[in-house]
Amino acid sequence: MGNDKKQAHSDTCPLDMADDDILDAMKSIPGYIDITPNDFKEIYKLAYGLAVDRLARARKAGDVMTGDVASVTANTPLQEAAAIMAHHRISGLPVLNDRHEVIGVISDKDFWSQMGGPDVRSFMDIVAQCLTVKGCVAASLRQGQVKDIMTSPAVTIIETTTVSEIASIFETRNINRVPVVDQNGRLIGIVSRADIVRTSCMV
Repeated sequence: MGNDKKQAHSDTCPLDMADDDILDAMKSIPGYIDITPNDFKEIYKLAYGLAVDRLARARKAGDVMTGDVASVTANTPLQEAAAIMAHHRISGLPVLNDRHEVIGVISDKDFWSQMGGPDVRSFMDIVAQCLTVKGCVAASLRQGQVKDIMTSPAVTIIETTTVSEIASIFETRNINRVPVVDQNGRLIGIVSRADIVRTSCMV
């Protein structure tokens, strides 16, 4: 299992190394090297995976999070929440109370489930329904507020949560972003899957 994990990490940011690249690198090292290009590639992949694992354990949410976070309140109209998500090209928003504490999250999945029911899995499911059902399936949401469809309580992390732990949360919870809160539960940032990928590519 551990080797599979390292292999998966090593493929996160693949480097297309040609045999000629390896041979040229080996020739530039003084002395005789008793190793084949294929052996070198295998060592490189293993070393890369180990480096990514080490980086994932060392880096924390505070190192990779985005500090300027778009957010909404429970009373924000759904039309406004959808417009904010569209403007920022994001799939979810933290929901805050008047003390800036995270009380929930609203995501595209919350909209989908309200518009098409529990079987909706993608935007194209919504399009398919719009093409077969009379009227707009989003019409019922026009008068709604964030509190009507948000997911609560929200999954949150703190600044010291490791990148490795965050990746595990994304996998087990099937979410794409997670709010970062201080010791009082107030929003201080957010970490997305893209942030994790960028971290893996910084080895």
